[in-house]
Amino acid sequence: MLLVDKFFECTVPEQCRIIYLEGEFVMAIRYYEYKVNMYVLGDQLIEVFYNHKLDKIHNIQLLDYSSSRMNFYADQVSLDDLYLPQEGR
Repeated sequence: MLLVDKFFECTVPEQCRIIYLEGEFVMAIRYYEYKVNMYVLGDQLIEVFYNHKLDKIHNIQLLDYSSSRMNFYADQVSLDDLYLPQEGR
């Protein structure tokens, strides 16, 4: 597994290959003109911004927890999807 610093030194095609082979897709949101796919890569969350009209990846970056996009992700998370251990078990 590449360190995050080394990952971002790679070209975009190399980053895509690494995400495809080593990452795990989490979810996708629509954000303005982009479809943003979120992946887990190692212990980091990575966002891939894809513009479908241009058929082009615009940006690949670490998840920005302070971004307003977090609301779009939160809307897709259900407590039923989370594993919550029962007390006394």
